Amino acid sequence: MEEKAETPAARLLGIAALLGGNIALALGPWLVRLADTGPVSAGFWRLALALPVLFLLAAANRESLRGLPRKTVWLVLAGGVFFGLDIASWHIGIEQTRLANATLFGNAGSIILMVWAFITLRRLPAGREWQAIVAALAGSAILLGRSLDLSIVNFRGDLFCLLAGLLYAGYLLLLQDARRSMGSWSLLALSSCASTVVLFLYAMAMGETFWPTDWTPVLLLALSSQIVGQGLLVYALRLFPPLVIGIALLTQPAVAALVGWWRFDEMLVPLDMLGIVLVGSALVLARAKAPRLVSAGRSA
Repeated sequence: MEEKAETPAARLLGIAALLGGNIALALGPWLVRLADTGPVSAGFWRLALALPVLFLLAAANRESLRGLPRKTVWLVLAGGVFFGLDIASWHIGIEQTRLANATLFGNAGSIILMVWAFITLRRLPAGREWQAIVAALAGSAILLGRSLDLSIVNFRGDLFCLLAGLLYAGYLLLLQDARRSMGSWSLLALSSCASTVVLFLYAMAMGETFWPTDWTPVLLLALSSQIVGQGLLVYALRLFPPLVIGIALLTQPAVAALVGWWRFDEMLVPLDMLGIVLVGSALVLARAKAPRLVSAGRSA
């Protein structure tokens, strides 16, 4: 059963953590663009620099990795491979499309999980589930069409971010059983070990610039995306139902759109706003329906 914030002060602290975590995660795409490495290499440093802290947090919370069943370990490592590919695809997309699009499509895992539930349960959507699917399809069509109007590069970036959302859903599905027997930090630490290997090999295969000359963006990326943002969400997710979590998730595309306008002159016309509202609404409805699996990466 979920732990609820009982006092006004505790609830206010939970709301601050929930919004703060989403804002910290929303700054990730900006920092990826600021990094003077390749996008996949930035993903490697995001995880590698945070990895020791994740293990320390797991130890501080008495989350031991000893005695885990071999099947659980392999599932977590396989999930880490998916997460590494997710980060690689998302970071490539961030470099090519608008920040608001990248953030929305990168968080599409909630919608994909809802559709996957229909397939596994062998039933058709009902009620608000249909609303979520129609809103997601309509909003995505608008945003993809607008990207294609801007350039084929933007459209390709959207597709990379949608692929990232699909990979992220696969990551969560692989980890759902492990989540019942492992703490959040130990799970993140172990899966991130596999993710860093995948990202390193991917970056080497692409021949990217690997070593930063300015460490500030990648350090801030590791801090904001994997430690501060993740830590605040791990705390806040215990206090609120999925619907509230989904609504708070909309902070991410809003912040990303503001940063895109402020730093990269990414102007949004009313049609863009309609697409964002439709996809955002679908994310909220999907989050309310989808089971909570694990807090990781961009959102939970």
